[in-house]
Amino acid sequence: MANPLVVEVMRGVRVESRHSGAGAVVDTDGAVAFAFGEIDEPVFPRSAVKALQALPLVESGAADALQLSEAEIALACASHSGAPAHVETATAMLARVGLDVASLACGVHWPVSEEASRALAGAGRTPSPLHNNCSGKHAGFLCLACASGWETRGYEQAAHPVQRAAKAAIEDVTGAALGEDVCATDGCSIPTYAVALRALALGFARLATGAGLARRRAAAATRIFAAVAANPAMVAGEGRFDTEVMRLFGPRVFVKTGAEGVYCAALPDLGLGFAVKADDGATRAAQVMIAAMIGRFLPAEGGDRARLGPFVAPVLRNWNGIEVGALRAAGPLARTPT
Repeated sequence: MANPLVVEVMRGVRVESRHSGAGAVVDTDGAVAFAFGEIDEPVFPRSAVKALQALPLVESGAADALQLSEAEIALACASHSGAPAHVETATAMLARVGLDVASLACGVHWPVSEEASRALAGAGRTPSPLHNNCSGKHAGFLCLACASGWETRGYEQAAHPVQRAAKAAIEDVTGAALGEDVCATDGCSIPTYAVALRALALGFARLATGAGLARRRAAAATRIFAAVAANPAMVAGEGRFDTEVMRLFGPRVFVKTGAEGVYCAALPDLGLGFAVKADDGATRAAQVMIAAMIGRFLPAEGGDRARLGPFVAPVLRNWNGIEVGALRAAGPLARTPT
């Protein structure tokens, strides 16, 4: 079964481009509340599961032992923009265990933030691994390794205790079996495992509520959700979808981008988890998909759906700032919720 058309890109009154994809909304018991497309086809969630990968950092006691702040815990779950606050926070996390930028195995790229990139270039500087959007996650891995008495060298490798702990957390929360047949290498060099959208959505429902998790793991999930809700700018950055949506709704909504058109989310109060994949890997499509799905389950009263509107149908402007079109939900996502 081919995945349905779910997002259209309008220029004027005509459709210019189309995106297909799949998505699932699942409750803590695994019941599917809404779905479309191939939700049992494994996809690489990439950075969308950083909050799951951060569970061992908190539940092991490492975060407490190192007195990590809420902002630092949030950065461990982040795909950040490389702004000064992100770099400074990642640096502080490393300093807590006597390490520096040379310990990071995530690689180097220019900051996601154009402003931060321009500032670096204007100062005649080049980026370091601290500017990598995954440096907070990697700093968290190193904090876990040091607090646990593990060797830090090779912490990014699948056989290292840090990565084994992260893998076990994902398996426990999603219920997926992560074997070598679904393992590949992520952009930041750690292992990434393909997981079905149904299982990812279940995992985020459980992560958001603690349902089905051991007491210590559930407590860690609660702390992680509180940290990201209190520090949405750490999770992504100013002007970015994840930060702006979480800033708008606070602890009521959690969203996290992956790569190649994957997004995961949760509505803790409703006990629902969400996962989507745009077939062509387009982030713009995945953002409309996850926003439209969240909008289906927000209360009709109170104006929540209206506040989410700019994310469900983002306006397109040209280089002169003139409105030239918009993205819109299509197919099963355009139908009125029943």
